[in-house]
Amino acid sequence: MNKAEVYILSGFLGSGKTTLLKRLLEDERSRGRKVAVLMNELGQVSIDSDAVEEDVLLKELLGGCVCCSIQDELEAQLQGLLMKEQPEVIYIETTGAAHPVEVLDSILSPLFADQLWIKGIITTVDGTRWKDRKALSPQLQQLILEQVRNADFILINKIDELKEDEQAQLIFEMHGLNSNAQCILTHYSKVPIEKLRELSVTSQKESSHIHLNLSTFVYQFHKPISDTGFEEFLKNLPDTIYRIKGYIKFHYSKQPFLFQYAYGMPIYMKEYMNMRLNLVFIGENVDWGIIKEQLAVLENEPEKIN
Repeated sequence: MNKAEVYILSGFLGSGKTTLLKRLLEDERSRGRKVAVLMNELGQVSIDSDAVEEDVLLKELLGGCVCCSIQDELEAQLQGLLMKEQPEVIYIETTGAAHPVEVLDSILSPLFADQLWIKGIITTVDGTRWKDRKALSPQLQQLILEQVRNADFILINKIDELKEDEQAQLIFEMHGLNSNAQCILTHYSKVPIEKLRELSVTSQKESSHIHLNLSTFVYQFHKPISDTGFEEFLKNLPDTIYRIKGYIKFHYSKQPFLFQYAYGMPIYMKEYMNMRLNLVFIGENVDWGIIKEQLAVLENEPEKIN
């Protein structure tokens, strides 16, 4: 099954996300691929939707952030797109207030996570705002830092308004926060598109090497497992696994549980219908090969009869 490529466009308000999206869509038009765009706005009126041509599938998510208040709506829109339209590539333009970990968590529903290929998080940065970020509130400063720290590719815009030594300082600071991301100084989000096509946060084949920055992993169970064995697995997880969610079935139960895990806290909710037993992980600097081996061992353990 071909997976839909997903690009997440992150960055604070006015940093050049929509301009970048227009450039990416121009490139897609020349490639002839079937494209969908999900555009998230905090307000009730879309400001940037006119940037998307009529031949592109556009879904607008208004009145909240995909990270939290309209997460269910995002899941429904994505599921509908994958079932009915089957796009080859999906661009998700987030609000300026979106946190990359939360966006990934919102996108990767266990119902269809195995149908998506997360290509990367592209963060646009307004170079002048970054230089003067100390004037922002502590919360906004932290958000902008996190958007840079979790990026796979960083575009620093408005460089024409910065002196050469200021440009060099910005690059130095970005590398200090995130040495693994490619970082380009630009104006109006002009970037070699082929560089963005080379991104790959999750490969289509599960690999055993350590992924740097945020990465995702999907494991599909085919049978029930031991609840005590799973609890032991959770206890030994690295601290850099931030989120787990999905459906899991234990030997003692006829129906699966919806499982969620954040900040080390597991939550189980009983389901009343059989679901595909996908478990979605989001983490940083994680060797997913080891996690996959541990889950396979757990799945293949024989049931203990009391």
